[in-house]
Amino acid sequence: MDVPETRELAYFVAVAEELHFGRAAQRLGMTQPPLSRAIARLERRMGVQLLERTSRSVRLTGAGQVFLTESRKALDAVTASVRRAQRAGRTDPKLTLAMKPNGDAGLLESILRHYRRDPDAVDVEVIVCGIGEQAPMLRDGRADVAFLTAPYDDLAGFDTEPLLTQGQMAVLPRAHRLAGRAALTLADLSGEQQPRWPGDDADAADGRLPEVRDISQVMQLVALGQVVAILPESVRQRAWPDVACVPLLDAPPTAVVVAWPERTTSRSVAALIRASVEAAQVEEAAQAGSPGPESSVDWPRREVPQAPPGG
Repeated sequence: MDVPETRELAYFVAVAEELHFGRAAQRLGMTQPPLSRAIARLERRMGVQLLERTSRSVRLTGAGQVFLTESRKALDAVTASVRRAQRAGRTDPKLTLAMKPNGDAGLLESILRHYRRDPDAVDVEVIVCGIGEQAPMLRDGRADVAFLTAPYDDLAGFDTEPLLTQGQMAVLPRAHRLAGRAALTLADLSGEQQPRWPGDDADAADGRLPEVRDISQVMQLVALGQVVAILPESVRQRAWPDVACVPLLDAPPTAVVVAWPERTTSRSVAALIRASVEAAQVEEAAQAGSPGPESSVDWPRREVPQAPPGG
């Protein structure tokens, strides 16, 4: 099989994302004719049509859509291998942890405390990023470990360890007609305007507001009465005084997980996973001893993973 070069994958991704050969060529710093010829050669070698071209438009075929997804993964893997090798070769080893604000559900301080006791621990750099940015950072090598939320984050290509599961709640303006309820259902929120999250394919023209990037932005929009939001229960700790948090009885639970790339053999990563599980078990015990009146957080018992073989 004639395997495409990474350069050809980059060419195809640019065209597939722009759906315009001229814009893709400009993005790549080249002229349009050689780009068009490169894509045509790629299709001939693969024996499949990736793009439908007319004089007015460019569209992905079904095969092209699959190839776009896989090409992105392949390019991320190449970039990740370089970044991780560079970090491994440093004289001052460091582990990079990516999380969105409150993405640790309050566990990070305890996790780092447990981690520092492990003989395989190294310095940890915590990157607090926007909503939906942790998985791409982990996938392309900018991070070694990340806190993700299932089912909202894409866990494909990662090993994961669940830390806690929790219910969801409606976040409403204090003056909202539903803010005084003890509990709500998803049907109660029918017709309410909700924020548009990163990765949501819905068009902005459907009446919803522009894409939000962090919880503070969501809280601001809720406080102004422009949206209501459905968020994990742990966000209650960061709720603004002028919003109300009401449990949702029928919303599916979410899970906070610690994630790392599949087949990782880093002992420092294994140590951080162990510390994360240990911190969750300590919190589980505390929850069992003094359950909060409004908490539905579930701390499942689990075995602490051992360090993988290798360096």
